[in-house]
Amino acid sequence: MSRPVPAKRTLPSKEASLFKDLLSLYESRQLKKALKTADQILKKCPEHGETICMKGLVLTHMGRRDEGIDLVKQGMRLDLTSHICWHVFGLIQKGEKNYDEALKSYTQALKFDKDNLNILRDAAHLQTQLRVFDALIDTRHTILRLRPNFRQHWIALAVAYHLNGNLLEAKKVLETYERTLKNIPDYDVEHSESLLYHIRVLEDLGEFKDALDKLDTSAKERSILDRTAILEYRARLLTKLQAPEAEFAWRALIDHNPDCYEYYRGYLSQKNLSLSSANPSSEEALELLQTLSTQIPRAAAPKRLALTLATGPAFSSLIKPYMTSALQKGIPSLFSDLKSLYSPTNPEKQNTIQTILEAELDGEEAADPSTYLWTLYYLAQHHSYLGDHVKALEVLDRAIEHTPTLPDLLMFKGRVLKRCGDYLGAARMLNEARLLDGQDRFLNTKTGKYLLRAGLVEEASGIFGLFTKKDAASPGADLEDMQSFLYILEEANAHRINNKLNLALKKYMAVVKVIESFEDDQYDFHGYNLRKFTVNIYLNLITWEDHIRAQPVYVRAALAAAKIFLEVHDDPSIAQAAAAVPELTEAEKKAKKKAKKAASKAEDNKKAQQQQNANEDKGLEPPTKDDDPDGTKLLTSPSGLETAAKLLRPLTNLLTTAKVDIAEKERMEIWLLSYDVAIRRRKLLQALTSLTHAQTLNSAHPGLHLRLVHLHHFIRTTLLNPSSSPSNPNGSPNPTGPPAPIGPAFLEGVKQLGVPDESQVSLETYNQQYLQKHAYPSPSDASKAEVVVACAKAMIILGAPLHEVENLLLGIVSTSGVGDGDGLTIGLALEIGEMLKGLASGREEEFREGCRRVFVRSTVFGVGGEEEVRVLREGVLRDPDVAVGADEVLSV
Repeated sequence: MSRPVPAKRTLPSKEASLFKDLLSLYESRQLKKALKTADQILKKCPEHGETICMKGLVLTHMGRRDEGIDLVKQGMRLDLTSHICWHVFGLIQKGEKNYDEALKSYTQALKFDKDNLNILRDAAHLQTQLRVFDALIDTRHTILRLRPNFRQHWIALAVAYHLNGNLLEAKKVLETYERTLKNIPDYDVEHSESLLYHIRVLEDLGEFKDALDKLDTSAKERSILDRTAILEYRARLLTKLQAPEAEFAWRALIDHNPDCYEYYRGYLSQKNLSLSSANPSSEEALELLQTLSTQIPRAAAPKRLALTLATGPAFSSLIKPYMTSALQKGIPSLFSDLKSLYSPTNPEKQNTIQTILEAELDGEEAADPSTYLWTLYYLAQHHSYLGDHVKALEVLDRAIEHTPTLPDLLMFKGRVLKRCGDYLGAARMLNEARLLDGQDRFLNTKTGKYLLRAGLVEEASGIFGLFTKKDAASPGADLEDMQSFLYILEEANAHRINNKLNLALKKYMAVVKVIESFEDDQYDFHGYNLRKFTVNIYLNLITWEDHIRAQPVYVRAALAAAKIFLEVHDDPSIAQAAAAVPELTEAEKKAKKKAKKAASKAEDNKKAQQQQNANEDKGLEPPTKDDDPDGTKLLTSPSGLETAAKLLRPLTNLLTTAKVDIAEKERMEIWLLSYDVAIRRRKLLQALTSLTHAQTLNSAHPGLHLRLVHLHHFIRTTLLNPSSSPSNPNGSPNPTGPPAPIGPAFLEGVKQLGVPDESQVSLETYNQQYLQKHAYPSPSDASKAEVVVACAKAMIILGAPLHEVENLLLGIVSTSGVGDGDGLTIGLALEIGEMLKGLASGREEEFREGCRRVFVRSTVFGVGGEEEVRVLREGVLRDPDVAVGADEVLSV
């Protein structure tokens, strides 16, 4: 039974016709005409809720968002039973990225018009965006019932079943769909893609024989147009069927693309061979690869793969012609190609390479200057990779003396100086390389990157500004609009180096916003890919989007931002210092205000009018104004810990529910930081879970040891003894006692972590035992320096005397030397320096002096005084003939 139409929704015939025009004008984005039409209707029917909602929707697209949203809400109140009102409200919510509420609005709209295709289609896209696959199947069934003659609706239903994990139903839908097809035109790309998708479904179901038969039939009928896909599917299916024809299928793929490593792996697997040198049949595999090299002489892949398998004299005989050919051609990426052969546990191959190269140098300079130059270049990379940076610099100086105009040499010298800790010298080298070819964007970009690593943000901005839009607010703003992760992360790190935490946090969160925009952008592909029938790529996109937070750029930004939030929580004075504004005199204030007003008023009015006209004509929303340009509000936000938890939550969810490619070091850091945030938020079970996961990764990790000490100290001083809590340097709130519902379960779970009871071993003794076990006499998986730093932080938590902490930390540089295995890195040394500074230690300069002895060429610990460092900074972008380098300063 149809619902009665409310009286106030009924329009006179003229206005009803105008309302249809209004809908058409909005669909065609003729927004000015649509607004006038809505006003015409409202003159006669001022309480027509649907028209008011449509007017509000038009205004939001014209840049008048707040006014438009108010009108939509007003129209909703006037007619809560109109599917148009609910649909418009859903569109508004979707525009604000509030997908959950938008889907609720669409669901409500469908109650009043259950067969509206537009609403059903939008609801299906939102259900896919939110991964509500059960409801998506029902929606797709309804759409198919209403329009069964549309091919994409059949594919969309199959995809819905596929996404929900019901491949059998997806297969049935595809079979039914293909039976309905008639008069398929030749070279139909959409039909070709749907057949490939059907074969994929059969393969995923394990029905390899049916998939192969369908592939062969479609290939013979030329229904599938992608030749590469045919060859790959055929080889893969024959392999899974263990058919003898699989070997020939992989061989056909090698002929099709002789430089694809995966094809060689598939071909070798058919002969029960592999590309592992540890395989007993590696000699047979090597012979096969050499045969393929003879048969396909122009292919580089079999020659390179043979180097992985060869050992001893066989390796020497193969590597020499391979390297000689590349050096004669002047291939700069040769070392990147061969460095995977370098093994710290088996240095045979790297020693062989070094011997060959050094032998080649004798007499090569006169015979072939080009080969001599590239040999020196490779040798420099070889020595630097092995940690002998001094030797690498010596070789580079020879090469630069030979050919001073090759940018690659200066660039790599900059990289070696960066590895030595001379970031200013590295930036100066990159600038010299840039000056050799000022129009090369790669050289300019590299120079900007190294300037940021040296903390020279303004100088880097000037370099980037050579190629960014001239009408942009700044080079950085343009690069951020272009979502340049390289720039955003490097500038964030540069601000971190300069101790400008507000600006650093702002940039780290900019990375998070870009990742969020990627998640939002997938919405447009839910409809596009189904219209274009590119289903296989679409399914890959969905999988990639599900794991997007595991991308290295997000992991690094989220971890760095979470650390800053923790720092601010533990020391609120950091936020207060960032928020402090230097006082100006009254005259300075008046002059500044007057100049700013005079310079910007006319320009702002002009730009605003131009922007408004463009928005109204094109239906674009105006750019939102940033009310926190320097990140001060973000840094001083009282919900910093909540934001940190929000950043880390997707990572912990991925680590526990999905198979993601995140390095073990970062996995450990995720769990440890999750503990740090959870314990400060008094989320005890979350903190316990984080430590449990960290322990399964590496039970002897120094960071885990530190958190175990912190946890037991927290329990002792805060949970079990709330009446007498000593000061907590980690910023925990005042004692509140153990929470009643989870307290016993939490304390029982802590016992499973394996820390001895304090009645048997005190935390101080436990800390010393860990130090002796993992730092002396032989280091564990972690370096000695990392163990020492963790134990020193634990001593601070336990309230150890300052001189004991100082002696432990300074003991690192008093015994360290280059290459002695203690594992002190520049980053760790800087962290120790900050620790000593935070403790108000009087031995900070003593530690810096020790670091200067260990890192001889580094400038981050000072090179004799602040004045010398200032000279170095100013000399980075000067002409290379007059620039002052670290060598000159050190010689003073």
